[in-house]
Amino acid sequence: MEVLRQPTVGRWWWRWWRCQGVITTTLSAAPAFVSLRRLPLSISPIRLTHRVFSFSSSSPPNPSLTTDNSQTPHNHQEEEEEEEEEPSKAGPLKSGLYLVATPIGNLEDITLRALRVLRSADVILSEDTRHSGKLLQHYNIKTPLLSYHKFNESQRENTILRKLQQGNIVALISDAGTPGISDPGTELAKLCVNEKIPVIPIPGPSAFVTALSASGLATDEFTFVGFLPKHAGSRRERLLVSSKETVTQIFFVPPHKLHQFLEETSSLFSESRQCVIAREMTKLHEEFWRGTLGEAKDVFLTRQPKGEITVLIEGKANSIAETPSEAQLEHELGNLISSGQSLSMAVKLVSEGTTVKRKTIYSLALRKFGKQVEARDDSN
Repeated sequence: MEVLRQPTVGRWWWRWWRCQGVITTTLSAAPAFVSLRRLPLSISPIRLTHRVFSFSSSSPPNPSLTTDNSQTPHNHQEEEEEEEEEPSKAGPLKSGLYLVATPIGNLEDITLRALRVLRSADVILSEDTRHSGKLLQHYNIKTPLLSYHKFNESQRENTILRKLQQGNIVALISDAGTPGISDPGTELAKLCVNEKIPVIPIPGPSAFVTALSASGLATDEFTFVGFLPKHAGSRRERLLVSSKETVTQIFFVPPHKLHQFLEETSSLFSESRQCVIAREMTKLHEEFWRGTLGEAKDVFLTRQPKGEITVLIEGKANSIAETPSEAQLEHELGNLISSGQSLSMAVKLVSEGTTVKRKTIYSLALRKFGKQVEARDDSN
């Protein structure tokens, strides 16, 4: 019985393979019979690479990748090199400090490599052990946790350093995102570098990169500022620098300070500057609010958002440099001096953002605010 018709040469081999039990079929419930007398007398002149076929009534034949390795020459050196490049075939981890990025919200946003490192580590340094415990429990990771945050960094350093010098594998994670980016880890990484201890980054989620990618603002160049200083004068000084930048500015803002931030930036950047407020990224209530700083100030005046907030502000538009008027210079100087800046610092900050000579600005500052600053210094 002939089950399938093949070209003349292929049909003979087809029947021979079937008799050898290599090919199976479910095309018919009736048994198929092939006479051995019709097989070729010799098969030695023809070189075969055996392929196993499996047929079903619902799909056409599909050859698998199983081949007869005895007929195919191998380059074992190339094969070994390919195996070494496979991350999944890596051997045991070497001793060192592993900076492991963890999800910023959605627990699925973690890499297979990160999970492998967390399982293999001797200890995991965690910003908040209760918070990180949920992540480890979700993935059934039993590695011991050790608290490591900004209040105990200096006390923990010697203990951690000894573990690393003894050949331990130490993983560092933060509450969310990449360690060391506005989170604990920078000082420990510096210490390890100085002590010639390997520091291995395990890349993954990062809040500011996530926000930037979906912001709709320019991404070719940007400045990551992070959290602003708490002191009003220092904060205003930093914002003044950012307001003159022509690239996207990125800030981390606590929810209870959002309105204060919008008040200060709309004054220094101008209310017409575009901004994006990203919060609860990758979570159920993820939100990207887009508009001008003036609009944002009005919207969030009475609205108190929750969760982690990343604010992005577009860069200053490139324009032909115009010489500011004396009134404009006086206004900028007055704002800085009123916020607590010294006369010399106010002059420095204003001169950095204009083509007017510093000597001219200093003379103006002395004339307009000299007595005011002198009186303030005397009272202090």
